[in-house]
Amino acid sequence: MDRMIRRAPQHQPDDPEGPILRCAFTGYRPQNLPFGFNEEDIRCVDFKQRIRYAVEALVKNGYSHFLTGGALGFDTFAAEAVMGIRRQFPWVTLEVVIPFDGQADHWESYSRIRYQWILNQADTVTWTAHEYSRECMRNRNHYLVDHCDLLLAAYDGRPGGTKNTVDYAQSRGKEIRLIPPAQFETRMWIWDYDRYAQPANPDPIRTAENRTTA
Repeated sequence: MDRMIRRAPQHQPDDPEGPILRCAFTGYRPQNLPFGFNEEDIRCVDFKQRIRYAVEALVKNGYSHFLTGGALGFDTFAAEAVMGIRRQFPWVTLEVVIPFDGQADHWESYSRIRYQWILNQADTVTWTAHEYSRECMRNRNHYLVDHCDLLLAAYDGRPGGTKNTVDYAQSRGKEIRLIPPAQFETRMWIWDYDRYAQPANPDPIRTAENRTTA
């Protein structure tokens, strides 16, 4: 594993001696999102807005370091949401965790440029491997979970890498929040499944819901 650190994770300015709380993202790629690659679709516009509100709410509830796997879809939207609030919250840091060097090699040109821009803006870039292997994606996902306090997942129960990551987070006793990819279809802001024990404290993600309904 290799790491490039441009700026180390920061404490919240009002709690310089407190812990650095970390949130990792996991979620679907465009082909598994209801709007596909069409980011002009109103469901995608809504989804990206809710991601930004969720990130803002987490920062206001003490989180300052965010980790993303750098994939297309939710990973990209979440990374851009974090970068979009850093002027308002300059202590916030972003870590991109890369499963292998050629992750973006076969993407379309625009997506590769977007990916490189995120890497250039990230405070930390971590490579869990340099060569592709059958285990590299799983290892990247396990790193995300092992280095976070809370996992924010764009997940609706379908099998695949996102489900495996959520299940692994549960096995590690991590706090889990699920943000539905399409609010207009689910009519819900956040999903809480009975299998995921939720703390009695107010949900930091739900505080963002108040902003959308105020």
